[in-house]
Amino acid sequence: MGQLNNKSAVITGGSGSIGKATAKRMLSEGAKVLIVDRDEDALKEAKRELNHKDLHIYTADVTDEKQVKNYAKKAKDLFGNVDIFFNNAGVEGVVKPLEEYPLETYHQVMNVNVHGIYYGLRHIFPLMKENGGSVIITSSVAGLTGTPNVLPYVASKHANIGMMRSAAMEGAPYKIRVNTINPSPVDNRMMRSLEEGFAPGQGEEAKKNFEQAIPLGRYAKNDEIAALAVFLSSDDSQFITGVVHPIDGGMTAG
Repeated sequence: MGQLNNKSAVITGGSGSIGKATAKRMLSEGAKVLIVDRDEDALKEAKRELNHKDLHIYTADVTDEKQVKNYAKKAKDLFGNVDIFFNNAGVEGVVKPLEEYPLETYHQVMNVNVHGIYYGLRHIFPLMKENGGSVIITSSVAGLTGTPNVLPYVASKHANIGMMRSAAMEGAPYKIRVNTINPSPVDNRMMRSLEEGFAPGQGEEAKKNFEQAIPLGRYAKNDEIAALAVFLSSDDSQFITGVVHPIDGGMTAG
């Protein structure tokens, strides 16, 4: 018996590294999964790669509320109700001092990381109220501290925590649990982008510097984030809600 047998799941940012790793784990634990992403080609590639009869894909931009409403409708048509919502889509923006930060990029980061998360809550919550369920929002260790030169990303990840705490209180009467996961740097595309932004042309050196700030001495793996998301989706976590879950190799311990 899998941990998620007979459960239905929606994952945004589903063709990205963490989203895809989580979909794979959830499928292996018996869930039916709908992955959502704005990149249709990447979604199709994820479907080919994961190659599972219970995997469904849907193309949508989480910054467009109408498209979010449409992916929620797709989930309702597929599953009837949603048991698990991994509200995961996010972007990193660029690395620039706050007074030089491109406003267009600022708005993009806030639109994806804040508005997209809210729209997802707004339209998936009603599909969970009858039977309860678990919402996991991907925040970051950046939501727990300050970091120079990535102000919009940091602000958006702090916002995720506030949204989670309020949603957890609203969801509790319906047995809807809401939590954040807060990863340290994860070994994937997003960190390659940030490494290059912090140290142009010296990404490997930037990675070493980031790793030195993590007591366990390395980046997280995509599958480790997925494992935490699966635990928070399972009945083993049914009394856990409103909680920030750092998964950071001890980075925020000090």
